[in-house]
Amino acid sequence: MLRIEDLTVNFTTLRGYVKALENVSLEIGEREVMALVGETGSGKTTIGLAIMRLLPPNAIVKSGRILFNGVDLLKLCDEEMRRIRGSKISMIFQEPRISLNPVLTVGKQLMEIPEEHLNATKKEAYEMSVEALRKVGLADPERIMRSYPHELSGGMAQRVMIAMAMMLKPKLLVADEPTSALDVTVQAQVIDLMRKLVRDTGSSVLFITHDLSLAAEFADKVTVIYRGRIVEKGDIYSIFYEPKHPYTKSLLEAIPRIGCRKRLKPILDPEG
Repeated sequence: MLRIEDLTVNFTTLRGYVKALENVSLEIGEREVMALVGETGSGKTTIGLAIMRLLPPNAIVKSGRILFNGVDLLKLCDEEMRRIRGSKISMIFQEPRISLNPVLTVGKQLMEIPEEHLNATKKEAYEMSVEALRKVGLADPERIMRSYPHELSGGMAQRVMIAMAMMLKPKLLVADEPTSALDVTVQAQVIDLMRKLVRDTGSSVLFITHDLSLAAEFADKVTVIYRGRIVEKGDIYSIFYEPKHPYTKSLLEAIPRIGCRKRLKPILDPEG
């Protein structure tokens, strides 16, 4: 489904180049959920944005390929990528309130998707949007369609983002910390919802998170990233019970556990 080969990305700054990703390689198979875990600033979101071709203007892809069903996304023109983005590859962003346009109703933003990708009529787009909201468990979807983003709670806004991402049943879903801004109860609801939608649509998922417990609950495989480099890959069991890299071990030791009075260990730099 997706293969990233030796991807290196730099950012230009006033102080020179900053290497965000260095020779990153990973693969996601059909109907597979891959969790990408690491600390803030490790390069997780940069990988997601590179897949979507949404890197900021100061980003430079120095080398590598991003193959989606054998097609290198980095070589596509803007129009070709626009046809893929949203229909075959979708992304759920970390902050739904920032990602949604504050001056447009939810309905207007949802309806743009089938209108753009399926040439749907206004009526068809409206019906598809209402159904998408219903599938993500939002009560009274007609009212939500008339609402503006600021009128929604955090959990409701994230469900709208999921509805937008899953409306056209994409082959690949990039979920960039979709629960980080939510409380624990709503987090569980969103993860259950995503699991059901992925099962129903057959989508593959790149699940970007710093929460190892969520990765264990949702993913089939885990890739650990540290300072822009992939340091370990494996299935859930091998990563959580037989970690090999010192950084992976350090991440696991920093997780608080209910009922455990053992002092938490800080995440150590394996490179000193």
